[in-house]
Amino acid sequence: MHNAPVTADGARIRWVELPGRPGGGARTRVYLHGLGASSGPYFTASAAHPLLADGRSLLMDMLGFGISDRPTEFGYTLEEHADAVAAALEAAEAYDTDVIAHSMGGAVAIVLAARHPHLVGRLVLVDANLDPVAPGPARPGSSGIAAYSEEEFLAHGRSEVRDRVGPHWWATMRLAGHEALHRSAVHLAAGTTPTMRELLLGLKIPRTFLRPSADGPLPGEGTLVEHGVRVVAVPDCGHNIMLDNPEAFARETASALTVR
Repeated sequence: MHNAPVTADGARIRWVELPGRPGGGARTRVYLHGLGASSGPYFTASAAHPLLADGRSLLMDMLGFGISDRPTEFGYTLEEHADAVAAALEAAEAYDTDVIAHSMGGAVAIVLAARHPHLVGRLVLVDANLDPVAPGPARPGSSGIAAYSEEEFLAHGRSEVRDRVGPHWWATMRLAGHEALHRSAVHLAAGTTPTMRELLLGLKIPRTFLRPSADGPLPGEGTLVEHGVRVVAVPDCGHNIMLDNPEAFARETASALTVR
């Protein structure tokens, strides 16, 4: 396990590092998790898969989640998350990396690539958030969490969310800082200005978006493709593509990382 201070107050991001095969020659790969998740449980099997194990891999937990610190004074905007990840990558001497990022992590990765272009060489988005969503009560994801005020979430909302998300997601969500989880959800639901979608369209690096085939085409998928985003429909999976169909995920991710 490695760590680096990423805020003025010294809050630390931590990551598990896999060295890869000797002489593998691949770029450093950075894995970023989704809301309420942790990169180790969600990505270790993929990072160790024979198709993806040739290079150095950083399984990084964003501030507020997993094994990283949970500062209560941090804002947890997507921009702040991206800047904190950037500081960790600088400390790890990880430049021009391949970033593989799921859900909220994908939104952060887009902002990271836009704000810190020297750190991201290729981008693989795994069913990532591209657009703002309206908060809605009784939903399990970011929009449901964002429907609470922070005071409501700390008082009773967290326990209600626990009952909605189920034991699999709660296994890692329970580790998140309470303020971190709520603020991250609020800012994810609100999105960025320009939106994550608009930022993605403007990036000049190779970009791949993996989506579950059962969900059908993405909103605006044609425009993404016209702007050079490679959209891949992955069969036999839901939102957690890397867990539901690990072979297809490894195959499509490895293919995406051959694009120059």
